[in-house]
Parts: sequence; structure tokens; C-alpha cells
Amino acid sequence: MAGNHVARKRTLQGRSKVKTGCTTCRIRKVKCDENKPLCQKCVGTGRKCDGYESPFRPFTGQSTSNSHAGGIISCAGLKCVQPTFPMITPQDIDLLNRCFSTKTMFDVKLGCDEEAKQVLQASLTEPAIRHAVLSLRALREDLETTRKISVSAKQRTPNHDYGLRQYCMALGGLACKLSLLHSNGLKSALLCCQIFISIEQVRGNYVALAQHVIQGLRIMNEYHARPYFTGANELVSAHHDQLPLLDVFMIKLFIAPCKFTDAPATADGNGTTTSACPIPTLQQSDERRDLRKIVPDMRTALIRIATTTLEFLSNVSHVETVANALELLSEKAVLLDALEAWLAKVEVNQSAVGPRASELLSVSFLRLFHQTLKIAVMGALRSSPDLHVKMLMEYGQLQRIASSIGKRVKGYRIMT
Repeated sequence: MAGNHVARKRTLQGRSKVKTGCTTCRIRKVKCDENKPLCQKCVGTGRKCDGYESPFRPFTGQSTSNSHAGGIISCAGLKCVQPTFPMITPQDIDLLNRCFSTKTMFDVKLGCDEEAKQVLQASLTEPAIRHAVLSLRALREDLETTRKISVSAKQRTPNHDYGLRQYCMALGGLACKLSLLHSNGLKSALLCCQIFISIEQVRGNYVALAQHVIQGLRIMNEYHARPYFTGANELVSAHHDQLPLLDVFMIKLFIAPCKFTDAPATADGNGTTTSACPIPTLQQSDERRDLRKIVPDMRTALIRIATTTLEFLSNVSHVETVANALELLSEKAVLLDALEAWLAKVEVNQSAVGPRASELLSVSFLRLFHQTLKIAVMGALRSSPDLHVKMLMEYGQLQRIASSIGKRVKGYRIMT
């Protein structure tokens, strides 16, 4: 009798905690099949699936040292507040559209009016989105005043600190709403992703920017924002046809004209490096000068692929028949081949210059653009059984490119 008790106790102690899966399976301490949006292990046994925990969490100083607010502000005790925005005006839409990208500091027009309108409308009822918008506006205003991509604690202005506080409240408010990521919270999550991406671009934190991109794209794919194929080539309608399309938003940001340049940097009177684009000073070899000349052609070629990608993604969103979907799979293969060929040309040109460490920053941004396009195309229609593993590898590559860019832009000023 005592032996049975000991054996039972050891069995209970040896059972590992379930750290992933839906909330219901975690409570039951059983392995979840992690099917989205509802776990089939729950549904198939007549249980209610309570969904999955939100990927967005309120952060503290310890968790933000690298990827969010620099370990400056703690969100402990913050509460969601009710929005007080007035009616949305065309000027509000234009202002937010302008804040979406630092490219607009050079009088560049973005094509994100619809995205801006959608965000502002949601901010009327969603405190997290409202805080995110206020954060972006404050940090963008601070950037236009200081012209510094990133600042130290001693250089922070009241406007900058206000922007960080609002950012903190946006993340905390979103986690408050999305303690469980049900379908009614997906739209808020993706809209916040859009604003968070723009916030991190202003802050020059490309590691965090990439994390928001990856999280948003994973939400889109896992919760089927577009029609998709099952393993048996059965076409399934989108589960959430009103979700914001983060991949389209990102492509629009990249497609917008870029007036940043790779001009050599100079030091101002205070010893601060300044440049038309935040790029370190490098010895200008003949090969590098030649590479500068072909960068516009590289960008033009990639924009051509991106434009076709937008058309492709739009067609995927509206596909209704298997026959049309199969045609789109052929288009998908052509796009992936075009992206592979573009990257091969970049590598050939770069090899003529030297090691990757000497790569022009404009080329690194094109790589980030290319990788975003590749992930967007790969995720469309989801026809490959091993796609999940491949996507994880591509997400990792996106993160590595962003990390490299982030190290190079810190401490530089934007000069107009």
C-alpha cells in the first residue's frame, strides 16, 4: 500500500508542466494539438476551447532592456484608460500616415491612408491603440526636433519620455485586453503591431521592429487572415476576413520612395556624426562607388517584384475556387524564383566589394525588404506540409538582418 502511494507520488512529481497550447489543455495538463483558432483536441471531445494566451505582455524594466523601452520605465500598476479622441479628420489621417515612416521626413508620400484611417477609428474604442498612436506622435515629434535616431538617458526630452510612457501603456493595455487571444482581439493586436513597428523605426530599434513584424505575420498565418489550402488541396475560406493585413502595410512602407543616401558622414562641432542617412564612415573604394551606382537599379527591381506581390496577395484574399487558387500557387512559385534571383545578384555585387561588414546600409535595408517579401509570399495559401519549419528559419533570418541594421544606425543623426 505504501509502495503504491510512493509510486503514485513519483509519477505526479515527474509530470512536466504544459507550457504551450490552449488554455483548456494547459489547465488539464494534456498535450495540445495547437490548432488555431480552436484546439481540435478540445472541440473533438466536446469541451470548450478557451483559446491561446496573447503574445503581447505588459513589460517591466527588466524585460525591456533590449527590445522595448530600454529598461527605463516599468508598467507595474498601469491601467487601461478610456479614449477621448474627437472625431477623425482628414488632417488626423494625413498626420498618422506621415508618422508611419521616417521616410516622410524628406517629403515622401506614403500610400497608407486607409491603414491610418483604420487605426484612428479603432483608437476611438481601444485604449491600447490610442496609447500607441499618442506614443508614435510624441516620439516622431521628438525625432524631428532632435534629428537623433537613438538617445541616451541624459539626452531624453520630456516629449521622448511621454512617448515611452504611452508606449508602455499601449503594450500593457493590449495585454490587458488580450489575456486570451480570442478572435475579437486579433484586429487590435495587428493594428497595434503596425504602430509598434513605426514606433521602433523612430527609435532605431530594429531588433524590436522585427519582433513585431514576425509576431504580426504569425498571427495572420496562424489565424488564417486569407483563404488557404489544407494538406489535401482543399481550399478553405479565411477565418477572419476583416483582419488588418500587416504584410501589405509593411510592403507599402518599403515601396515608398527613399531619399536617404549613403553619403559619407562628417563630424559636427560637438563631435557627433551626422549624415543624410545614418551610415558609418567607410573608406570609399572604386568597387563601393560602383555599388552605389547600381543600388537604385537593385531597388527598382525589388519594387517591381513587390508591386506584383501586392497584386498576388490581393488575389489570394479574394480567391474563391480551387482552380483559381492553383493558378495562384503557380504565381507564388514565380515570385519566389524572382526573389531568389534578385538576392543572387545582390550577393554577386557584394562579393566584388568585399566582406559583408562593408555592405552599404542601403543594401542592408533592401535585404530587409526582400526578406519581408519572401515571408509574405511563402505564407500565402500555405500549401506545404513542412511550411512551419521553413517559416521559422525565414523569421530567424529577418531577425538577423534587423539586428545588423540596428547596430549600425545607433547614435546617428538625420540631416535634411
